[in-house]
Order: sequence, then C-alpha cells, then structure tokens
Amino acid sequence: MSPANGRRLSKVRITAVVLVVATAVAGGWMFLRAREYEANAAVVTSSFAPYVDVTATPQYAFEGTAGSSPTSAVLSFVVSAPDAACEPSWGGAYSLGGAADGLDLDRRVARLRQLGGEVTISFGGAANSELSIGCTDQAQLTSAYQSVVDRYSVTSIDLDIEGAVASDPAVSKRRAESIAAVATAQAAAGKQLEIWLTLPVGAAGLTEEGQGVLAAMLAAKVDVAGVNGMTMDYGVPLPAGTTMADQGELALTALQQQIMAAFGAAGTTLSDAQAWQRTGATPMIGQNDIAGEVFGLDDAHQLVAFAELHQLARVSMWSANRDQDCGPNYPNVTMVSDACSGVAQSAGEFAAILAEVASDQAPAATSTPSTTTQQPTTVASMIDDPATSPYPIWNANQSYAKGTETVWRRNVYQAKWYTTGDQPDLPVATADLTPWTLIGPVLPGETPVATPTLAAGTYPEWTATDVYVAGSRVLLDGVGYQAKYWTQGTTPGAPPTKPGETSPWEPLAGS
Repeated sequence: MSPANGRRLSKVRITAVVLVVATAVAGGWMFLRAREYEANAAVVTSSFAPYVDVTATPQYAFEGTAGSSPTSAVLSFVVSAPDAACEPSWGGAYSLGGAADGLDLDRRVARLRQLGGEVTISFGGAANSELSIGCTDQAQLTSAYQSVVDRYSVTSIDLDIEGAVASDPAVSKRRAESIAAVATAQAAAGKQLEIWLTLPVGAAGLTEEGQGVLAAMLAAKVDVAGVNGMTMDYGVPLPAGTTMADQGELALTALQQQIMAAFGAAGTTLSDAQAWQRTGATPMIGQNDIAGEVFGLDDAHQLVAFAELHQLARVSMWSANRDQDCGPNYPNVTMVSDACSGVAQSAGEFAAILAEVASDQAPAATSTPSTTTQQPTTVASMIDDPATSPYPIWNANQSYAKGTETVWRRNVYQAKWYTTGDQPDLPVATADLTPWTLIGPVLPGETPVATPTLAAGTYPEWTATDVYVAGSRVLLDGVGYQAKYWTQGTTPGAPPTKPGETSPWEPLAGS
C-alpha cells in the first residue's frame, strides 16, 4: 500500500499463495511480482482520494477539510509554463516556486502530512499543455517530471492524458520514456513511485488513443500501477433508463478487460482479480460538462457498491472543490460550476460516500514507521527562531489584521479577523472560536519573507514629533502604515511593550 493513497486492507480479501517468486514491500502493501501473475500473494486494497483543482478560486483547503479524519488528495494539474514548455507550472498560472509563495502550497502539503494524509501530483488535464507535448528534449522532460517529484517528495503521480495532441504516439513515447527514467531513478534511491494513468472512457472502455497511451507506457517498461477511468462526459446521450452509475459500470468493466489485454500483450499475464486491482474510477460529481449527464448521490452509492464487489484499487472524484450545494444565488444548476456540484447535497457529502470504499478497513501494517506522520514534539522543536521563520513570531501584545501571517511554535498561522492577544494554538472546541487558521509547519531552509516596500514619496515619512489622527498614512523604512487612532511618538511596526496594549498603527496592504 502506498501511504500516498491512504489505502487500507480489504475485509477478508487475501489471495492464497500458490508459488512465491519475489516479495516487495512498499508503504504498507505487499504484492508478489512474477512474469506470470498466477503465483500471487497480494493483499487487496482500496483507496479514495479526491482531485483538488489547486489554482481554482476560491482556494480549496485540502489540508484541513477532513472534519473527523484527514483526507488524501490528488493535486491537479501540473502542466507546461506558457512561455517555457519544459518548465512545470500549476495550471499555467504559477511556477512551483510561485505556488509556494502565492498559494502556500508547499506548507499546506506539509500540513496534510502532519495529519497523516498524503498527496498525489497529477500532470496534464483537459486544459493547458501536458509537459511532454511541448517539451521535446528528452533529458529536459525527464528533469521536469523529476523536479516535481522531488519538490513535493511524492510517492505517487497521476498522468491525466486527454485529447488527440496529448495522446499522439510520438508524445506518448516521449512521456513514457521520461517517466520510466524517473521511476528508475527513484528506485535506485530506494524510493517508491506509484504511477497511474487517468484516461477518458466510454461504454466500450478506453478510446483507441487511450489504449495507445497505456501501450506506450508498458512498452517503456513502466510499472503502471493502474488505469483510472474518467467515468464522465461520455459525449453521447445515455441510453433510455441508464443512469450515470450504470454507464460507469459498463465503462469500467470494458476497461478492466482492456487492462488485461494490454498487460498480456506486453508479456505480463494478469488474473481477472489482478486486473480489477489495476482499475480506478473517477466520476465528475453532480452536473457534468455534457448536458443531461448528472452524477448524483445515488450514483455515488452505486459506484461504491460496484467498487467493493470488484475490489477496484482506486476511487476518486472531480473535484473536491465542487463538493457542495450551489446555494440560492446560483441561478442555473444545469450550467457547470467549478465551485459547486449543481445537485442538492450537504458540503462534503460525495466525498463521505465515496470514501466508504475503505472506511471499514483496518490500517495496513508497515515495516517501518511512516515518514508522513507527525513526529514527537520536544521543547527544542517548539522554539521559534526569527532567522528561520518566514513571518514574524507571534507576540501577545501585537495586533494582527485579517490575513496577517505569523509564526508560533514552528507553525504558520493566518488571522481570520482582527485580533490581539489570542494565542494561535489555544485549544478551542470548533474552528469558528479562534481567530487563527493553521496553515502548516515552518519548512526546512526557510528564512524571513522580505517585507514589500513602497516608493519614497508615496506617503510622508513618519517622525516621532508629528501628531497623527485616525486615517493618517506614513512611510517608515519603505513600509506603509495607517493610524487607527490619535498617536504621537509610537513607532509604526514596533510591538507593544505592555500587556493589553495595542499598536496605533496597522500596515497597509500592498506594502
């Protein structure tokens, strides 16, 4: 089991051992590899991790959505930067470094790991340009994939390949060879890398293009963990009386047979059960892109039953961002939204249903403690160092405006509203009782974020002798401040020195 996918042991699904050829243990799940797979002692597993559109607005807090338990996530999509085909970006909108700064993505991934969850990184998607399309230099393409794997320390990646251009044989071959090189490098370093293909399906399974993508991966000797069928947007009207779940079952059944055939053609025989264990399903919850296609809550229950019957390896959904009711202000629920499902539901209801594929299964045993779980806390690990803190360390006498970030006990917090004296990690019964949102831990190698400055003359320079009234604006060392009330002689930005005292100054946004 890969901890990146949060898999669990199935109820009583253990295949008998006929002949042991070789054993590989990785992240808590075990399987025996042989040229002929009849000799198998695999522990059947299931997983659920929803896709999260990283760049969508409003931002989806995948690191803190679980409620009673953490949820793993498939973060999407890494594609080519608009002006540099071999440079990975998030949705063409953020470089990897830009996502760390603008979305605090690295810290949020670390926070999810603190909670025991994991992330899979998904490359491609329907929009933008998957890396292997425009990056034609094989070495640079391999380096691009490797840089993403290294930055986020992932043990699982997903290749979402859609459209004729992304499925072109030359592109597929280039992609497969680079992914094979990355997998080899990870293995040589003693690291696991599980590789999934996510491909469009119809009632007859994969399209010819999708079959070509899979064949190219197998020809490059990539150990494909499985093929995830996008049970959505079929492009043709559903037959009368057929639900989205019915159509999905037809598609997945055909996909499972195609997986058996593709692996067989590549020299590996899979049993029926083993082929299901390389099959995944991802519906688009609620209103799909195609008019008349609506995947409802009943469809979700039916998919879970089907997945448990056939022991599918993976169930996901597009997307966690959409897992809520559209509300009374959304006038036409037949029009697809990237922020709601278009069906009557409670927030998170689709995820709660689909997660049942693994909800009653015991955690898998691991040979070594997981590196993603929270480590024991010591006094030394809680001491904040200004030199390694990206934001100022929290001060009980300092006032913090909404959106202000601070560091406390080696974690970064953001103010939800104006606050003074409220300790960030003070225990509360519910999140609405604290003015702070825990973003995630201080990351290794971090240094203080440079304070943005304004040009000289934007506002008058602050002086200790001038009197300032509410609304007065000044500059001090290039930083803009606005007075909250009458003040004289109090230095902007200086923390209060007495308990209960607040600063008469607040920093201006954009400075």
